[in-house]
Amino acid sequence: MQLKPLLEKIYPLHRTLASDGTDEALGIVREAMPSAAEFTVETYTPGAPIWSWQVPERYLVHEAYLETEQGQRVIDFADNPLHLVSYSLPVDKTLTWDELEPHLFYSDERPGAIPWNYNYYQRDWGFCLAKDVFETLPQDIRYRAVIRSEFLTDPKDGGFRVGAGVLHPEGGPVPEAGEFLISSHICHPMQANDDAAGVVTAVEVAHRLAEKPLPPGSMSVRFWCGPETIGTIAYLAHHEDLIRRLKGGIFVEMTGNENTIAWHHTRQHNHLLDRITAHVLRDTEHVERDFADFPPNDERVINGPGVNVPCISVNRWPYSEYHTTDDNPDIIHESMLQGAADVIEQIIRICATNYRPKRNFRGPLFLSGNDLWVDWQENFALNRSYEKIMMSFEGGNSVFDIAEEVGLDYWMVREYVEKFRVKGFIEALPVPSEADTE
Repeated sequence: MQLKPLLEKIYPLHRTLASDGTDEALGIVREAMPSAAEFTVETYTPGAPIWSWQVPERYLVHEAYLETEQGQRVIDFADNPLHLVSYSLPVDKTLTWDELEPHLFYSDERPGAIPWNYNYYQRDWGFCLAKDVFETLPQDIRYRAVIRSEFLTDPKDGGFRVGAGVLHPEGGPVPEAGEFLISSHICHPMQANDDAAGVVTAVEVAHRLAEKPLPPGSMSVRFWCGPETIGTIAYLAHHEDLIRRLKGGIFVEMTGNENTIAWHHTRQHNHLLDRITAHVLRDTEHVERDFADFPPNDERVINGPGVNVPCISVNRWPYSEYHTTDDNPDIIHESMLQGAADVIEQIIRICATNYRPKRNFRGPLFLSGNDLWVDWQENFALNRSYEKIMMSFEGGNSVFDIAEEVGLDYWMVREYVEKFRVKGFIEALPVPSEADTE
């Protein structure tokens, strides 16, 4: 599917932690997801405790503007939602320049762009504008700052929302195999690459897995979308039973700009997921970073204290337009969105199909008598390795571990190992969970 048109639907909406724009964006994602995922939106009550946090209030802006005392409007939220510092308190004041200036924000690096600023938890108020405009404002006059905003706590007003859907392998879910999590955040008003890009890349991966499902016995893949950090906290706090089923995750963001693909390690650093990611990207130009290196996001929750599900991050950071009005569809490239989806799909397909072969036989198997011998003239590399492969069926090493050890392609080794499983010579044990469920 074409991803940039979908991104352009999400991009202009006023998407904060909880707002009408966020709800509309989640509705767009729900419609775009494959029906098999059964993507649904959940609503949580503002103020409710979620671990050490609280569910945020819903933010409603009726109007917000800055004008001169004579009524000349200088800044207007109606022109661009980035003009308002997100979650600004209500205000209606006439101010001198010295009183006003601490509430004005601009970008030194991109003087022609409006920056995006936010103040979710340490509440204040403010306006954002291009530095070029800021420098034209007279300092010897008074200004009137007006922000008519509300912080809504009644669930009847819409509450706080996130969305999730699950794609199962052929034959249906396999509880012991567990799930793999794909996460992207829907918030950030008028930002295209951060992170409407990550959202649409995740949608594309979902479509690929729906059109070509994972084979029987594989993990299910859960696609989650919501406000950054606090949305993941709220979702997992409401679904703590899910944590023990999660075997790994990928946080997806900033995938549309024209830059090299980058990935951040898991908190474990040398986990199976790290090795699979390095394997997938071995022939691709890429950047490798530590866990939660800048920009850190929801992997800090998924792979953080008390959850600890191994999670990498995939992005195309850095880019100079970040958190300004220059982060718009003009910098988004379809090929970059699709290229990120290629990488993520490959990682998922290996992680979700991987298992630990445990033998049900004694002694060296009679390979040729069971149609398991490999003719060296047909596949010399596999012929040289089948003894090592067979000797590894002790339930400790996964198929990927075995392929890595013998230096062969994962899919070649898995296809061969599957022949043993089909004949009943091995049992497929799931990759164990490392999630913290205490």
